[in-house]
Amino acid sequence: MSFSGMVKEELSRQIGLARHCKMAELAAILCSCGKMECFSRDSKLKIQTENEAVARKCFTLLQKTFNIETKIFVRENSHLKRVKVYTIEITDPEEIQVIFQALRLVTNSIDQGTLVLSDMLVVQQNCCKRAFIRGAFLASGSISDPEKGYHFEIVCSDAKRAEQLQTIIRSFSVDAKIVQRKKSHVVYVKEGAQIVDMLAVMEANVALMDLENIRILKEMRNSVNRKVNCETANINKTVNAAVKQMEDIKLVRQKIGFEQLNEGLAQVAELRMQYPEATLKELGMMLSPQVGKSGVNHRLRKLSAMADELREKQGGELL
Repeated sequence: MSFSGMVKEELSRQIGLARHCKMAELAAILCSCGKMECFSRDSKLKIQTENEAVARKCFTLLQKTFNIETKIFVRENSHLKRVKVYTIEITDPEEIQVIFQALRLVTNSIDQGTLVLSDMLVVQQNCCKRAFIRGAFLASGSISDPEKGYHFEIVCSDAKRAEQLQTIIRSFSVDAKIVQRKKSHVVYVKEGAQIVDMLAVMEANVALMDLENIRILKEMRNSVNRKVNCETANINKTVNAAVKQMEDIKLVRQKIGFEQLNEGLAQVAELRMQYPEATLKELGMMLSPQVGKSGVNHRLRKLSAMADELREKQGGELL
């Protein structure tokens, strides 16, 4: 099962204690999966999903919130034979009216038949906002495998529903954004820490701990990689500098001779030739009297400057 599937399975088993929270979660599911189908003589409310956990949760919420007993119909998707479609239908006009009034639902004028909140009364309390986000994610959300990347999204059929959901999510200080994808509007969060916050908001505590463990391991690996890369770069820099110093000193010895140098430069030149892999600090410790890193570096720079002058006199060619 994918990480997203595990999160949904965990959320589908949660049933809030308060009726107003159950109503908020059911409202979110109906806004995502519900549709009013109107005929000449009658109408029906149809909830349709390919996720068994969502169908199960919707069935339970209808029963516990409105005492509505209904059935779940299962059939194969006409395009994808291996995918099952779960459908819940409510045909009693009185039951439909009770649901619409209690959940503050109206049919969407933009996308005929789909449902949208008429106002935000059903999500006034923080606990209800949590339940609404949980229902929306269950019905049309997904979260990427945290081993590969961080991405949390909930797909909405139109801009109004996306904006309603964004407002609710942002009330928990999570910077949710909206992007249009073909005909849908997607509310998404990409930053790892904020996705952890979203799992906390939805009360997916097991998934939250799994994600945090993965984040810690990834951060440790990234930290180790950064340090290794930094150390490798420093080693390469030191090696390249030492090679250049050796070339400069060899040229000075060939063209001028160490005996023409002052004692300090001659000592450093001889030690660098004798110990090509030694650090500046180690070279300084070998000098008599001892010299610090900056002093050794200063003398080596003088030798390099002398070598550069010799190269200029030779027209840039080493003889």
